[in-house]
Amino acid sequence: MFQGFKDFIMRGNVVDLAVGIVIGAAFTTVVTAFTNGFIKPLIQLMGGDTGVNAGKWSVGDVHFDYATFLNAIVTFLITAAVLYFLVVFPLNALAERRRRGEEPPPKAPSEEIVLLTEIRDALVQGRQAPIGKGSAVDDVLGRHHQEPPR
Repeated sequence: MFQGFKDFIMRGNVVDLAVGIVIGAAFTTVVTAFTNGFIKPLIQLMGGDTGVNAGKWSVGDVHFDYATFLNAIVTFLITAAVLYFLVVFPLNALAERRRRGEEPPPKAPSEEIVLLTEIRDALVQGRQAPIGKGSAVDDVLGRHHQEPPR
């Protein structure tokens, strides 16, 4: 049970999700401070009152704080727009390119890897070759086995 939990926690997706949540919470705090510091006072000024009742209307002893509600809507819209344009849109574009096959091809193997692969293949063919034929190394080096003169 503990091993399964450890495997779950060590997956990259869980760590990425945790980092995303922390950054999202910090970003929400920044946006909330911006809207409380700048947007809400503008809403209160547009409401025409500057005192204790700014951004509110009252019916009897009941107060309706419309400035706080509008502020929350603006906070949500700013947060949603930033997440969409900086996270969702680029990831969707990447997924679409992968679907269409426009992803750049993988890097070609180095010359050493190609040469080692050819040597391996030649050695495998050399083991399967009938006796009397040249060695796999001769095949790789381009040497052709000739019968000795009689």
